[in-house]
Amino acid sequence: MSQPATQLSAERLVHAPSAGDEWWRRSVIYQVYPRSFRDTTGDGMGDLPGITRELHHIASLGVDAVWLSPFCRSPQKDAGYDVSDYCDVDPMFGTLDDFDDLVAEARRHDLKIIVDLVPNHCSDAHPLFQAALAAAPGSPERELFHFRDGRGPDGNEPPNNWQSHFGGPAWTRTTDDDGAPGQWYLHLFDSSQPDFNWDSDAVRAEFERILRFWLDRGAGGFRVDVAHALIKEPGLPDWGGRPDGRSTEGFPFSDAPMFGRAAVHDVFRSWRQLVEEYDGDRILCGEANAHPVETMADWVRSDEMHQTFNFDYLGAAWGAASFRGVVERSLAAFDAVGAPTTWVLSNHDITRHSTRFGLGMTGRVNEGGKISDLVVDEDLGLRRARAASLFTLALPGGVYLYQGEELGLPDFLDLPDEFRQDPTFFRTRGERVGRDGCRVPLPWVAGAPGLGFSTLPGSSEHDDAAPTSNAWLPQPRHWDRYARDVQAGDPDSTLELYRRALAARAERGLGLGDLAWLETRPDGTTDVAAYRNGRTVVVLNSGDEPADLPAGSILLESTPGAIDADGRLVPDAAAWLDVEH
Repeated sequence: MSQPATQLSAERLVHAPSAGDEWWRRSVIYQVYPRSFRDTTGDGMGDLPGITRELHHIASLGVDAVWLSPFCRSPQKDAGYDVSDYCDVDPMFGTLDDFDDLVAEARRHDLKIIVDLVPNHCSDAHPLFQAALAAAPGSPERELFHFRDGRGPDGNEPPNNWQSHFGGPAWTRTTDDDGAPGQWYLHLFDSSQPDFNWDSDAVRAEFERILRFWLDRGAGGFRVDVAHALIKEPGLPDWGGRPDGRSTEGFPFSDAPMFGRAAVHDVFRSWRQLVEEYDGDRILCGEANAHPVETMADWVRSDEMHQTFNFDYLGAAWGAASFRGVVERSLAAFDAVGAPTTWVLSNHDITRHSTRFGLGMTGRVNEGGKISDLVVDEDLGLRRARAASLFTLALPGGVYLYQGEELGLPDFLDLPDEFRQDPTFFRTRGERVGRDGCRVPLPWVAGAPGLGFSTLPGSSEHDDAAPTSNAWLPQPRHWDRYARDVQAGDPDSTLELYRRALAARAERGLGLGDLAWLETRPDGTTDVAAYRNGRTVVVLNSGDEPADLPAGSILLESTPGAIDADGRLVPDAAAWLDVEH
């Protein structure tokens, strides 16, 4: 289908083709949240064999790698981000043999397995922390963590004023063997997650051992949790800014004493050298929530990490101007260090983009309270999510997909409080509802018990009158419409849209391509964004009126009917076109 020509004004190149052709420069990586992917044992918890069993579905999307959220041994007080043994699989997910089977199956599908590594903190059940609790102040055992005497009379006040990401103070006081109050220990997250002291050579050696353990088992690399927080400012000075370090007036991110310290880059330089000892082009991807985006690029200089998540894009508001601004700044920042940028719309920590865009809200909607009182237009959210995804999947660089976004899943906003498990909810007494709504188990089979997530007969769906669950979190009953079996083969489904877009992305080499902005409206309207990558032109219309399209053959439309009878792009839609240079 060809469109009538629309006069294009200046074409402005903002990104040249990639300098290299390594797979991670144009990768598509699929995030699996293991406890919510597929349960094969009937205990209501997803597991590694479930991922292995369904890996062909992930491979059929056309991705390059699978990133597994934490599956190591853990008390599960923070969904596995509280690790008690970094070199074993938690029994709820299976065994090390199951991990080996998953790696072998991934190789058959030409996929890499990326392991989630949590180096900033461990579980308070970790043997190293237990040994520190049993040791005396000033001992080598305590030097592995941040133990400090308290302030004020009898040391009753925390050593500084830092606050936990999950609410409340970032310090917890210990109790000595004789029952007397002891020292305090630092935890930027839950009190069950003590921070390691990365000034310790012993800590650095321990994590090099852990890296080698998983690389020797065939891991394709690591996603590094909270990669910006490992090193703290000497003396641990007070901080008057936000607990997450995001810049506020008078408190720029660059001054946050617990984030982005220069010495953290020495850690990742040493890790880069370590992973390069292994064949297969293994990678490091940092969860470096640094601001602004130019600062984030510091983590992907040529001798550090291969990728880092683009949090500015993840938090972008719905709209052409918003997306365009982040894309341009990101490409400029990452091009300056010769690294690919990455694009991500959803993950396990943030309200799914279908719901965010349906609410017309940005950022972490789940950081607020009474989220169940919000009214979301689910159909509008899905239309916008599909348009945003189509806009994203043609961008040069790497892409991360969060499980279920290819099905168009929304958040479970109405999840009853009695089912919530996120420590954020409990530490803030419900003032922040937390992240459970974006972690609900996947729907596989419409009409099946638990929508096919679990092998156990019975319901794992939520009913307002009598909620029951055999899964770790219940699913909304209306999720039948999103089930994978319903969408497979339906040319109008979100699943098939993702498959077609990812196939075209690979065929056209878009991940290693260039980007030039096109202006399609002479009046400078900002509710339309259009760019060219090679012979592919992408147009997004976030306005209220139909938008003109350039001449070319239509490759993809974000929704059926996205192009009207006059050949114009309707509101809340996107399209790909094949054009002549």
